[in-house]
Amino acid sequence: METIQLRDEYIKLGQVLKAAGLVDSGVMAKEVILNGEVLVNGETQYQRGKKLRDGDIVEFEGTQIKICR
Repeated sequence: METIQLRDEYIKLGQVLKAAGLVDSGVMAKEVILNGEVLVNGETQYQRGKKLRDGDIVEFEGTQIKICR
């Protein structure tokens, strides 16, 4: 499982996908999120601007990313 370190109180879902190298652009992040391909804490997430905080887990194409403080 990969981890993303928070620099602030939260990070947005689209930013996590880009930071982890799972998508090439914000447009691509928007597409995969709107297509229902991304899970946050086990539930499908359709909101690109979803604020993720310490302990949240994102899943996309078999890769899990944990958000850490």
